[in-house]
Amino acid sequence: MANLDLRPLSLGEILDRTFSLYRRHFVLFLGITAFPHLLVLALNLVQTMMTQIPAVPTPSPVEQLQARSASGLMAFGIVGLFVGLFVYLVAYLFAQGGTVYAVSELYLGRQTSIGASLRRMRGQLGSLFGVILLNGLAVMGATLFLIIPGIYVACRLITCVPAALLEDLGPRASLERSFRLTKGSAGRAFVIFLLYFIMLYAAVLLFMFPFLFMAGLSAKEPGTMRMWLSLSQVGNFVAGVLVSPFLTIATAVFYYDLRVRKEAFDLQVMMNPSGTIPTGPAGVPTILS
Repeated sequence: MANLDLRPLSLGEILDRTFSLYRRHFVLFLGITAFPHLLVLALNLVQTMMTQIPAVPTPSPVEQLQARSASGLMAFGIVGLFVGLFVYLVAYLFAQGGTVYAVSELYLGRQTSIGASLRRMRGQLGSLFGVILLNGLAVMGATLFLIIPGIYVACRLITCVPAALLEDLGPRASLERSFRLTKGSAGRAFVIFLLYFIMLYAAVLLFMFPFLFMAGLSAKEPGTMRMWLSLSQVGNFVAGVLVSPFLTIATAVFYYDLRVRKEAFDLQVMMNPSGTIPTGPAGVPTILS
């Protein structure tokens, strides 16, 4: 995308550039996120259809939800639960990685497609899983010391996925790389996270909650209730597919902005005629040792 010049950006410009990328390439980012998650939607619909819904309403909405979850788990089975978790994890990794690769290509003025972005994730699933797992453990470990340290660590590690994929770093190295890049920028990362969660909850209230409300009103009619619950799964899918790309795009744009600010990445690109993405400095400080 030629008009996306490489230069230091303010927080407002990062968000504006994120929305601009998403709007101009809406089908691309929607497809990258939606295609891997279609199987997750199918599994959720199967589980909902197999759920044993009581013929009489339970005393409270909380008990309704608990009873539905328990019966759904028994119907789906332990094996089905692990299959569902595995499918969701693979879909999540493909969507995350494919979006980062797509943003990278567009940001550097090249074109890409849904298939090309997802194909680049071949051979990267194991490494990216390690990054996500180590990131989660670091955030949970910090959260044990109260909520604020956990939020701070999450903000400092916001760019670990772009660092892992675009610089071909291992899980630990990518977290250390992100911690170095985001020094002094945790506040901007927090605003990105905050805006994402506001958008996500708003989308869930818009696309999923009305169907759950109707399901509660149809508790005396198991067939109708199952239909509304199925529609709530579709609404949850739509909400996630629409909002999830925002965080990944913003994370990738933020990653490039930090490299421009701290490593003169724009000059590296100008001096690199091969078109490959320059990697950062080899030495990075550690936060895990």
